[in-house]
Amino acid sequence: MGSSTPTIFPVLRYRDGRAGVEFLVRAFGFRLDVCYPEEGPSVDHAELSLGNGAVMVASAHGSEGGPMAVDPHPQVLFVVVDDPDAHCDRTRAAGAEIVVAPTDQEYGSREYVARDPEGNLWGFGTYWRDNAPGA
Repeated sequence: MGSSTPTIFPVLRYRDGRAGVEFLVRAFGFRLDVCYPEEGPSVDHAELSLGNGAVMVASAHGSEGGPMAVDPHPQVLFVVVDDPDAHCDRTRAAGAEIVVAPTDQEYGSREYVARDPEGNLWGFGTYWRDNAPGA
């Protein structure tokens, strides 16, 4: 596995998996890498990437379909972006709820927080531990 290959994949379950995938692409700039099935109302498995990070998305099916097929619960995720202000503008234009506007943090990061249509909170900012003061 190369150093840019993700090794941890947050798995998000959406009541409306297709809408969740479309929102992540439109609002947050994720790239849809795979989606099964490719069309239709339900998503059995999708992989989306942004930079060298990735998430897996599927429609919620309760406990049917194995241990990963659980009901959706809101999650909190953080994504490193180069320009949080421009990213926030894109997100706002796509109709996302901005919970916290872009703000400079005391630890040197500029960050904002958005909520997706199913309640997940997404933080976007410049923070990365290698760039933190004292790193």
